[in-house]
This record gives sequence, C-alpha cells and structure tokens, in this order.
Amino acid sequence: MTDMTNAALAAVNSPNLPDDQRRLIELDDAIAKIRTQIATADLARQRGQKPIDPDWFHRARTALRHLCRERAELLAQGTGRRRREKLKDALIGVLRERHDRETWDGILAEAQARSEREGL
Repeated sequence: MTDMTNAALAAVNSPNLPDDQRRLIELDDAIAKIRTQIATADLARQRGQKPIDPDWFHRARTALRHLCRERAELLAQGTGRRRREKLKDALIGVLRERHDRETWDGILAEAQARSEREGL
C-alpha cells in the first residue's frame, strides 16, 4: 500500500519538479528501502531467528547496485548543478542587457570583491 505521507512520494508529486530531480528522489527512496530490508534481515539473522536467504540477498544487492549506478549517472549529468548554472547565466544576461557598460563594470567589480572577501 502506498503511504501518502511519505516525504519522498510527496516530493515526487510536487508540481514543477523537473523529471531528472523527480527520478533522483525516487531512486534515493528505493535505495533506502532496500538498505532497510537488508539491515532488517541481518538483524533477524543475528538474533538467531532465521538465516538470510542467499537468493533474496543476491537479488536485493543486485537491485541496489543497479539503482546506485542509475543515481550516479543522473548525478554525473549534473541534474541540479547544470540547471543552477543555466539560471545564473540567464540572470547575468538579463542584468547585462539592462545596464550600460559602466554600470555593468561596477557591478562586476563589486561581485568580484565580494567573492574575494568571502573566499569563493
């Protein structure tokens, strides 16, 4: 049964969320669920209740490996970083168009000074 109070589910269903970020949230949730299942099975094994089924464990680890690989591929594409850089580029373009050369040079000098002060 799907729990509608699940934070990951709520985040995935939020409007205006890009598909790549939505998929990243889904992957993180699935990875956490598999890790929890493996940990629960290991705790049961340690209590002496029952051994871990090796076939189940292999399937769980394989699924975990595939999900982690897909997550790494999404991150390598720069899902959030690239979008943020594009927004910054667009913002710079808008500001540059609205200001004359002298004002723009002043804004740029102030930004560089702030960057140096803050150690960026």
